[in-house]
Amino acid sequence: MTTEHPAAPFPFPTSEPWRPAVEFDDLRAADGLRRVTLPTGDPAWIAARYEDNRRLLSDPRFSRAAAARAGAPRARRAALEARSLTTMDPPEHTRLRRIAMRAFSTGRINGLRPRIQRTADRLLDALAAAGPGADLVSTVARPLPSTVICELLGVPVADQEQFGAWSRVYLSVTAHSAEEIEGAAASLKGYLAQLVREKRREPDDGLLSDLANAPREERLDEDELVTFGITLLVAGVETVAHSISGGVLALLRHPEQWELLRERPELIEAAVDELVRYTPAAVSGGTVRVALEDVALGGTLVRAGEAVLPAVISADRDATVFTDPDRLDVTRSPNPHIGFGHGPHRCLGAQLARAELAVAVGSLVARFPGLRLDVAVEDLEWELRTMQRGPRALPVRW
Repeated sequence: MTTEHPAAPFPFPTSEPWRPAVEFDDLRAADGLRRVTLPTGDPAWIAARYEDNRRLLSDPRFSRAAAARAGAPRARRAALEARSLTTMDPPEHTRLRRIAMRAFSTGRINGLRPRIQRTADRLLDALAAAGPGADLVSTVARPLPSTVICELLGVPVADQEQFGAWSRVYLSVTAHSAEEIEGAAASLKGYLAQLVREKRREPDDGLLSDLANAPREERLDEDELVTFGITLLVAGVETVAHSISGGVLALLRHPEQWELLRERPELIEAAVDELVRYTPAAVSGGTVRVALEDVALGGTLVRAGEAVLPAVISADRDATVFTDPDRLDVTRSPNPHIGFGHGPHRCLGAQLARAELAVAVGSLVARFPGLRLDVAVEDLEWELRTMQRGPRALPVRW
């Protein structure tokens, strides 16, 4: 059984945010699970090992719906969206996910890829014009996923900046008050509700219009559509933006991998999986679950009502699964990472995120083969006050 230690504050402090916190190394080697105190002050367990995380993410006795109930332990100050895909259990989750899967069919994603490439080309043209030095976060990493998600939903381009601002407040952990976070959520909901009504009156080829005008038996109601839109905006913009900037940073810190990708562009799909595995675009990479009954997990007895936080970024560095896990290797195969989750809540937008990362990274390597960091990695400023993690700016030169 797990040795009892005093609860550690989480997120773990780190002076090297481009890699998972060193505490995870100790946890994988020792107990696997440890008690932590979340930013709200609530207690939880955190799981560090690969197999424990896979089990936690797939075992129905660890509930997302229970984590959304009033009074449940949570990581953020604001309450969770109880009707979100991310906070439901089967059978409600099964129905919503089946309908939402239409949004991410292989055909739809393949159809989006040329638009993603055109957006990336336009952003890289602007980057080249601004050079020979610029900030990659503001010029590419953030606007690309923001544009893609807004186009996918059918949100006017003029509203993208405001969406980004609301999303960043909504995602914050300590940077904003509960009232500010709830205000951002209300703004997002109000905007999307109006957009859904407009799409029902005047359908177009956007995702919200498609879902809003689906056959009645496959249709989400307005609240479900609005919540689904918020989920897409938050997960599809902030997470992908941090994955792009963190992935490029990882390649620039390992120039031999950048050069390998330049010489062998056919490696881009394998490189995307490796960058997802290697880059800690979040402080844990998972969302809180609450045990519905007493469950043994990794040698620890988790009592009914206790919270467990998955640490996917730790699981994907587990040496029992990955050879030389702290080495970036764009040729790694097989690569059974769980960076997109596992089980019933595995990321719906994984195909879209892969496409965006492949286009962004592949295009950068092809167009700017001599790209390099313009500051020491230790001098980068990081966003450390949300559950997402990435450099606030990534100055590069070519």
